[in-house]
Amino acid sequence: MQVSRGSMVFSDVLRLVLDSFRTAKLRFALTALGMAIGTASVILVVTIGLSGKQYVLQELEKLKTNSIELEYSGGGTSGTGQSIYDDYLTLDDERAVDAQLPAVIYSSPVLVMLAPITFGPGVVRDVSVLGVSPQYRNIRNLLLPDGRFFDDFDDSDLCKCAVVTQVFAHARFGSSQWAIGRSFEINDIPFTIIGVFRESVDDLGVSEISDQTILIPFSVARSLSGTGNVKQMYFSVHTMDEVPDAAKEIQRIIVARHRPNSVYKTETLKAVLSTAAQIANALTAVLAMVATVTLTVGGVGIMNIMLANIQDRVREIGIRKALGATHQQIKLQFLTEAIIISLTGGLVGTFVGLTIPLSIRIFTDFSPPITVWSVVVALSASILVGVIFGTVPATRAAQMDPAESLRSE
Repeated sequence: MQVSRGSMVFSDVLRLVLDSFRTAKLRFALTALGMAIGTASVILVVTIGLSGKQYVLQELEKLKTNSIELEYSGGGTSGTGQSIYDDYLTLDDERAVDAQLPAVIYSSPVLVMLAPITFGPGVVRDVSVLGVSPQYRNIRNLLLPDGRFFDDFDDSDLCKCAVVTQVFAHARFGSSQWAIGRSFEINDIPFTIIGVFRESVDDLGVSEISDQTILIPFSVARSLSGTGNVKQMYFSVHTMDEVPDAAKEIQRIIVARHRPNSVYKTETLKAVLSTAAQIANALTAVLAMVATVTLTVGGVGIMNIMLANIQDRVREIGIRKALGATHQQIKLQFLTEAIIISLTGGLVGTFVGLTIPLSIRIFTDFSPPITVWSVVVALSASILVGVIFGTVPATRAAQMDPAESLRSE
């Protein structure tokens, strides 16, 4: 019986709330509008933050985050700390890793040289020349807008061919297209350009590739330099998840093949990717906190409107109390009004906040990420704002003296 009576009382409260909204439609709409803007802002800010995170991670993944760089850092040391021997990496090391580690799909040594290149009458510049294997292109995710990359046949035949950067092609021959098939000399040996490359994304100068870099087959570079020893090798595995274990295993294999005091280091981009994700998440959180300010402003608007509404309805409150309405019923009535205003604005804001990214998905090629958690958080926040900022006006209305309220004009 008590449950039924309680249900009837709440239905009466809802009827009174709806009657209040009908008599002040404009006030209700303007108050709900503030909450709609705040809720939509939360959803859109989260969407923008996730889109930025997605873009950053996609750009970093173009750097081949599943690649591992192996570098020889130095040989054994004497008591004075000076190096007493060199223990460079060799092709046998590369073959050993390829044979013992099935996760490796591509590998390449990197033999770094510096050669004077003529760029015109009296103009000579030192340019970085890298001796690499054909798989280097896959490891570094290089793009070739013109020409082709050298293959295994070019490497085995000691073909004097080269793949150059776009900057080098423009500086030396005027354009990438004109550079294909043209020749230039490295240490007085003519090389023919078969391709022009560029990196898929700017690596901010952290790689061995500079603006003007020449790539030649490793076999040819070994012949020019007179040695097959290198300080740097690249390996690539199937997925980024395999990188940490593969890096440890590569280091173990190499250390076992060399002298005890030789130092070899592996570096990966997984840490960079994780850091970028953390930064993106932090920025999204900050933006979401800024968006909650809009919700707070909307909540303050609800509180002010409700306080003004109570002043206009003093006699109504006095009459209800005179007819037996309890403190809790009056408080529930005005708190319900605040929550409904806030929730209505939240629902409208959610609709707007979802419509914009969905429209972008439909009418453009860009697919901004949409998460259900942003909707849950936005709606929960709008309800919470209604409760928090509706409590003060509701409590003030419930505490009004009936006699004083009835004497109010």
